[in-house]
Amino acid sequence: MDWIIETFRNNPSIPIFLTIGLGFWIGQLKYKTFSLGTVTSVLLVGVLVGQLNIPIPGPIKSVFFLLFLFAIGYSVGPQFFRALKGDGLKEVGFACIVCFLCLFVTWGAAKVMGYNVGEAAGLFAGAQTISAVIGVGTDTINTLGIDAASKKKYIDIIPVAYAVCYVFGTIGSAYILANIGPAMLGGLKKVKADTAALEKEMNSSSLNSDPAYIMANRPVAFRAYKVENELFNTPKSVAEIEQHFQEQGRRLFVERVRVNGNVMDPTPSLAISKGDEVVLSGRREYIIEDESWIGSEVNDNDLLNFPAEQTPVMVTKKGASDMTVDQLRAQKYMYGVSIKSIVRSDVSIPVFAQTKLQAGDVITIVGLPQEVNTAAPKIGYPDRPTTKSDLILVGLGIFLGCILGVLTIHAGGVPISLSTSGGALISGLVFGWLRSKHPTFGRIPQPAIWILNNLGLNMFIAVIGITSGPSFVSGIKTVGAGLFLAGLICTTVPLLISIIIGAKIFKFRPAINLGCCAGSRTTTAALGAIQESLGSTLPAMGYTITYAIGNTLLILMGVAITLMMI
Repeated sequence: MDWIIETFRNNPSIPIFLTIGLGFWIGQLKYKTFSLGTVTSVLLVGVLVGQLNIPIPGPIKSVFFLLFLFAIGYSVGPQFFRALKGDGLKEVGFACIVCFLCLFVTWGAAKVMGYNVGEAAGLFAGAQTISAVIGVGTDTINTLGIDAASKKKYIDIIPVAYAVCYVFGTIGSAYILANIGPAMLGGLKKVKADTAALEKEMNSSSLNSDPAYIMANRPVAFRAYKVENELFNTPKSVAEIEQHFQEQGRRLFVERVRVNGNVMDPTPSLAISKGDEVVLSGRREYIIEDESWIGSEVNDNDLLNFPAEQTPVMVTKKGASDMTVDQLRAQKYMYGVSIKSIVRSDVSIPVFAQTKLQAGDVITIVGLPQEVNTAAPKIGYPDRPTTKSDLILVGLGIFLGCILGVLTIHAGGVPISLSTSGGALISGLVFGWLRSKHPTFGRIPQPAIWILNNLGLNMFIAVIGITSGPSFVSGIKTVGAGLFLAGLICTTVPLLISIIIGAKIFKFRPAINLGCCAGSRTTTAALGAIQESLGSTLPAMGYTITYAIGNTLLILMGVAITLMMI
């Protein structure tokens, strides 16, 4: 045991990776719907490992935390700036109100309870489930003109207070929004009925488009059929066949044919007769429904042996931005192309006919290579999968953000700055937005963003847990049960008020209202609970803009609450 302790102390990277591995493993464990989550698990494992009193150099955690904040800003930047104009302003206003409610309710509770600046920052981080405030609060405290012993005392208590408040912050938010929220809005039955009605409205189409788009992420299929129906005793052109599908409200295409034994690509005027074979593309369930109209399905390797392309496209063209899905599908360049999914701020949103596309959205289109290659440039930038990240942007972006963050002004003798963490977040926002406007530079693939987000934050949290481990138990005794109650209040009160404001003042429909509340608080777990409760993905429509605003404001409010408690 002495050898292990000595090894850990002389090689701090070993206990850090032990903490990361065990923390991620424990974070995946669930009992029914309950889970500690990765961040809390990593923190608690770090506290346990930290009982060995392992010193870790400060720069390690700072570097990873800056990577995390830059990645967060980069991810939400397009939606953040897009929301500041046009029809997103309503959601922006709502998210700002929710974030300020969270700030002032937490500040008021901290004042009433007599908490110090570290306890208040930890209370805010845990109750509002914004883990990044642990780092932002720490950075801000380090800029204060107070003695080193006080700084250490305040910084050490932040993760303790966070851990006490986080569990209810997560579980409570999900329960309130998924169960109490619908009850406040007229009852679950009424909210479900309104959600179904709104889905129907969102999927109404003046262009007689495919009703299959009422559900997102349905697979696009290519199926081969032998033409056997007597209707083909008189040959029908490819255009006539596709027109038949359109009249029945199905967006299906003839992609390949075997005519007189010859496999070929179709033209609109090509005549299809009884005994020929055709390949249809479109949503799988709607291809199958037309089987009897054509004939039996065949497994013809020669006919089906052709490449189909699935390409993510970032919406950048003015012509495509602000179009509805229905309007986009009606464009000539979308012939043969199906929309599989839409991702906005890393959140999948429903592919309804009336879903409006926004700059920065990534839509996945499916079709033959020549069809996809025609459509993609008209929509925006083909964001084809790659393993290469623009580390020039990452390095210089964080550098510039940190330079901005260290600039300090003094108000009444109190130094005020964004700190390096706030600067990195702002830099990420700006560069993420610029990349959505000029997508030929600054590419960071989604898997790389995931690594920067998760490894960056949790590496920071692991170090926090290990270094605060020796004082964690005494810290729990210091904050006591009263902090858990304060956290419960700081989680519950802003959410209940937000639901009322969303309904009475902003006039949001119930499903959108609940999605906006979850987004403003950046609680993805709550979004999942709401969607499960309502049996619909529609709440995601209210989540994306408010998430971009909330994720930014709540992190910066970690600076604010620290300064407010001085």
